Amino acid sequence: MGIVPTHEALRIARERGLDLVEVAAQARPPVCRIMDYSKWKYEQAKRAREARKKQKTQDVKEVKMRPTIDQHDFDVRARAAERFLREGDKVKATIMFRGREMAHIENGQRVLERLLERVKDICIVERAPKIEGRNMTMVLSPRPQTGAQAPKPPAETPKEA
Repeated sequence: MGIVPTHEALRIARERGLDLVEVAAQARPPVCRIMDYSKWKYEQAKRAREARKKQKTQDVKEVKMRPTIDQHDFDVRARAAERFLREGDKVKATIMFRGREMAHIENGQRVLERLLERVKDICIVERAPKIEGRNMTMVLSPRPQTGAQAPKPPAETPKEA
């Protein structure tokens, strides 16, 4: 509409049954828009709800092991960690030490390194192995997917009538 005096813009908005909304107050002259403000607010809230619905929260799943873990048990834990990472969750790998095992923490370190070697292509180390009391923990987070790596939805086949 161009530059219009405020009282004229208000009159036009009232005639159309709409609102005069100030968009940019710092501009000279201030920029206003004639629109249905309540409808605009409703649509903004609707978009925000849709965005929240599509948002994936990232949980932290824990995989607990011992420094003397058997190969099969290790494979089960590694597959679980791999599944968690593929689902987009972080993984906290914990090695629990008992009694004299604390004298050989390098065994626990080796188990965590084996786990990392197994899942290194789908994760990044968020927190390196660290001793906390009688446990050694390491946190892995899923590798951010780029457009080329993102899984594509299956193509829909046309239905025949």
